[in-house]
Amino acid sequence: MNNTDDQIERQIDIDADATRVWDLISRPGWWINEGTIVDHDFDPNADINVIHHVTYGAFRIQTVTLDSPRHAAFLWLAGENDDEAAAKAGSTLVEFWIDDRDGGVTLRVRESGFASLDMTDADRRKTIDENTEGWEQELAAADVWAMQPWALQ
Repeated sequence: MNNTDDQIERQIDIDADATRVWDLISRPGWWINEGTIVDHDFDPNADINVIHHVTYGAFRIQTVTLDSPRHAAFLWLAGENDDEAAAKAGSTLVEFWIDDRDGGVTLRVRESGFASLDMTDADRRKTIDENTEGWEQELAAADVWAMQPWALQ
């Protein structure tokens, strides 16, 4: 999969149907965890949700597209509120695709827009490297979650 100075792409095959995987990926910020899927509070009708993580803090996630059960897109907004400084800090676009395959689906993710972030080149490279590792961990967690008998509320 590709990594550039502006985007990360990863994918995983999951032995579940598209509807089951959609139940997870359509949730803003589902990927904000430590490798285990947790049930973050969010408002499905809100344009922007603030997802809280006990270790990592608050993250603003704007829902861009929900095309059930194939494509979801979110803006991961920099900063902690919607003021002008946060808007200037930039955001990344996080997109998920669910494609059918024999025995299940392929879940793909692309996070792009790192070039828009207000940071040094060294910090941008570090963020891309950390997020690359994170997406591998989150996709593996999605695979485990999809095989569980329980569902998120």
